[in-house]
Amino acid sequence: MLTNQRNTTLSLYFILAFFLGSIPNLQAQNDLGAPPITLLNPQNTMWVHLYYLQPETYQPGKAAKTIAPGFADSLKSIKLARQIKQIFDAKGLYVDIEDIPVSNSQYDSTRNEYIYTPFPRDLPGVYLKRLDGKWYYSTETLRQVPDMHSSIFLLGSDWLVNLLPAWGQKQFLGLAIWQFLGLAILIGFLALLHLLLSRLLLPLVNKFSQSKIQPSLVSPTLTRKIARLLSYLILFQLARKLLPNLMLPINWSQFLVIGIRIASAILFMLILLRIVDILMLYSRRFADTTSSRMDEQLIPILKRLLQIVVVIGVVIQILRLLEFNVTALIAGVSIGGLALALAAQDTVKNLIGSAMIFFDRPFQIGDWIEGGGFAGTVVEVGFRTTRLQQIDSSIISVPNGSIANMAVTNLGARIYRLMNVKIGIMYNTPPDRIELFLDGLRELVIAHPETLDEGYNIRLNEMADSSLNIMFRAPMQVADYAAELRVREEIYLAILRLGEALNVGFAFPSRSIYIENPDSEHGEVTREHLNKFMTKYRKSTNE
Repeated sequence: MLTNQRNTTLSLYFILAFFLGSIPNLQAQNDLGAPPITLLNPQNTMWVHLYYLQPETYQPGKAAKTIAPGFADSLKSIKLARQIKQIFDAKGLYVDIEDIPVSNSQYDSTRNEYIYTPFPRDLPGVYLKRLDGKWYYSTETLRQVPDMHSSIFLLGSDWLVNLLPAWGQKQFLGLAIWQFLGLAILIGFLALLHLLLSRLLLPLVNKFSQSKIQPSLVSPTLTRKIARLLSYLILFQLARKLLPNLMLPINWSQFLVIGIRIASAILFMLILLRIVDILMLYSRRFADTTSSRMDEQLIPILKRLLQIVVVIGVVIQILRLLEFNVTALIAGVSIGGLALALAAQDTVKNLIGSAMIFFDRPFQIGDWIEGGGFAGTVVEVGFRTTRLQQIDSSIISVPNGSIANMAVTNLGARIYRLMNVKIGIMYNTPPDRIELFLDGLRELVIAHPETLDEGYNIRLNEMADSSLNIMFRAPMQVADYAAELRVREEIYLAILRLGEALNVGFAFPSRSIYIENPDSEHGEVTREHLNKFMTKYRKSTNE
């Protein structure tokens, strides 16, 4: 169990490293020179606010000039300015001064006001507003800042600093010693909490994933994986809540906040994939209870589609976190997909054919089908082709688009198999003997245990060039082709023996002229001969 946890942790680490490697250089909130304090546009106001709260240029009185005049005294204005910057840093929101508008007439058409919102998605309530020609943090924002700050810094912004003496303020690799100590405490706390939480979540996962009717359907290994992943997901969210209390620099904070969000998205994806596995287990069990064999083939395809949807959704979310233009990306993919569809019309045709096969269900797995140029047992119905196993056990793949557009004979859907043969007897056979022979053929069908007593047709229906032809049609109720061959053999042998017993000769194509008198050679044939033969035949079939 510990090995599995370690593997999962390492996997998440490497995935995080891959994605975070694509983030641009993380800089301080402001690395430009000293700005003039004019506040004539949003850029200058943000620049003044952040520049004079940096450690090397710390002048909070100047930063407080960005607070709306008349809202608070100087000390409270300084506190509000510091709290706004701490909120930005805690959420990992990097302010790029060069991207901020320099126009004094920055207008928000949605609010019909001269305002500028630096982070409309993450902090829609924090924005600048033009007052008397200058730009300040709005009074609406300033009223929300204390509560917003308290909700982010759950333990206060300086609780750990006060616990340590002066040596805790010494810097190492850009962080104070107290911040390193806080990170160590946080990691240790989360590790211990994981050991407890993963065990507490396991009974809940078992309760929601296992059926009372089939409690052993979902394996304990799968439920343990889900419990561990849920534990990791909860701990990452808890880490996001506790990290702001360490007052990390913006570069560290942005790195960790984005990393935690990406890791949470990946964990959410893994949990959804495990849930899909559970749903497919129950779907497969349900499919086993249905008469259709196509359901078993549909489940793997449905599982793959759900997995693709989950993965694509999480990838889009990760791209959003990395600030890619997802809308433009989707538009590009759509155009590329259209071009690909035009270039691969046969593939699209086969995909549509697959959907038609699954909806119409002209055949099922295990059916023997025949069409234009192919015949075999259906082994698998995929996205593009249907795989058939031919008589010699070789596999042939037929495009689904072709199958959907042709007449396919499904021999596997037959209720019974038909034995349809033509029996030719000699012209010199007396009519009475022919009638007796016909009665015997009918009794053969009725007596055989694997032929139907109804629906057969045995008639003298043709006077051909060299024979009198008897139509012999008998439905056979057999399970497969091998059984059909066996029953055919039994009936053929019975017909030959019946002809021998009744002295009925079977004709063959011939141009010879001859005179034959069967009675003189074999004597008179009566009903008694037929009765003796049928007694013997019934005895042999019952054995």
